[in-house]
Amino acid sequence: MDILTKEEFMLQKEAFMADLEDGELFIYPTDTIYGIGCDATNEIAVYNLRNIKKIPTRPVSIIAPSKEWIKEHFEVNDKASEWIDKLPGPYTLVLKCKNGCMPSNISDTGSIGVRIPDHWISSFVSEFGKPIVTTSANITGKSFMTNIDDLDTSIKKKTLFFIDEGDIQGKPSDIIFLDKNKVEIKER
Repeated sequence: MDILTKEEFMLQKEAFMADLEDGELFIYPTDTIYGIGCDATNEIAVYNLRNIKKIPTRPVSIIAPSKEWIKEHFEVNDKASEWIDKLPGPYTLVLKCKNGCMPSNISDTGSIGVRIPDHWISSFVSEFGKPIVTTSANITGKSFMTNIDDLDTSIKKKTLFFIDEGDIQGKPSDIIFLDKNKVEIKER
């Protein structure tokens, strides 16, 4: 696994986009904590990510390329539109996917958590033009990582690169359930 600074990553971003297209996994910073991700439209990459994290069925979230992309691919009512307008930010919006908008192994419930972090990684995803999976870079049930020293060796062995921004002292994003009759907020 290569450890890169933001600057090193940005100098090679086209090559890394090709790696994501090929199904590679990577670890990256966000506005909250470090995440592990892959091309969310690549079913094999998502399957591999699920195996590494040991989350066979629980839905995973995505970073969307734009607010417009969210509105095009998800059912958006007035309340959801209000929350989308608050992006970017430390929120995961749970929305109902329009038929076939994402591979079934992202979520088997029809609802998907969607983020646009208030962080430069969102610009990269926008340029990539497709969503990437965003989930904490840890084995499910273990502490989320705040720096490279916290990275589980089994995850490290199966990721292509790590974008290191030093310590991130955030917490996982709050979850806003917008896929039900009323809005529910789960603070984390």
